[in-house]
Amino acid sequence: MARGPRKHLKRLNAPSHWMLDKLTGTYAPRPSSGPHKLRECLPLVIFLRNRLKYALTKKEVQSILMQRLVKVDGKVRTDSTYPAGFMDVVTIEKTGENFRLIYDTKGRFTIHKITADEATYKLAKVKRVQFGAKGIPYLVTHDGRTIRYPDPIIKVNDTVRLDLETGKIIEHIKFEVGNIAMITGGRNMGRVGVVTHRERHVGGFDIIHVKDAVDRQFATRLTNVFIIGEGNKPSISLPKGKGVKLTISEERDRRRARAAHQCFVDGAYRGLISEDDVEYPEIIDKAKILDTLRLFTDFK
Repeated sequence: MARGPRKHLKRLNAPSHWMLDKLTGTYAPRPSSGPHKLRECLPLVIFLRNRLKYALTKKEVQSILMQRLVKVDGKVRTDSTYPAGFMDVVTIEKTGENFRLIYDTKGRFTIHKITADEATYKLAKVKRVQFGAKGIPYLVTHDGRTIRYPDPIIKVNDTVRLDLETGKIIEHIKFEVGNIAMITGGRNMGRVGVVTHRERHVGGFDIIHVKDAVDRQFATRLTNVFIIGEGNKPSISLPKGKGVKLTISEERDRRRARAAHQCFVDGAYRGLISEDDVEYPEIIDKAKILDTLRLFTDFK
């Protein structure tokens, strides 16, 4: 019979969006208790070692953190398993880099660099609004912050913009039709679009209909929708792709185009294809492409 909290995590049981391979080891870093859930966070050790490649081992990550070089939301963090999560700002002052943890259209945390000005604030979704002891009103955000005496106009599911230095609300974005949102859960995780309709289901889950930048419509639960700006203008910068999910055929075509372009460049480098052919790929002879592909196949 188990006694006490679990202190380990098997690699096969780790969240898939951490993208850990099966053969490197048996265990994965178990996130510490913090503002984000275990399956919705990214520990600093994975961010620094696996994503940024600033370290090779956890011991190297710990030495970086103990120099107090890494800040999350403006506060120094020395715990290698600290659970950074959605909308958190990770700052590395020695390199002058700022990152915001945000999802790509496959539901994974992407390395999204931001400017120093954008790193001064973050967006937070309001999860609860109620009265505390002595009738003091307060709200709770998605990252566990408790803010007392909020504006009475702020309701549940709205988004607030927080100043990371003071922790105070500097802007309020209402949850309403016509505002741009990012999906934070479900099969549409990471997609960005404008809210077009809200289906209310008493005793069940409200369904939100969203339309993205290429006019593709999809629906998800209310709890998965995170408003990120008024109208169709987001209050934060978006990662590559702007939250538009490609179809399987579009991904295939993009993959083929990228491979063909690399083939042209390598062929020109080896003297098999002229620079004019690389500049105008539509005039390349099919035989040249086959010869180049055959050469690289033999080379490998």
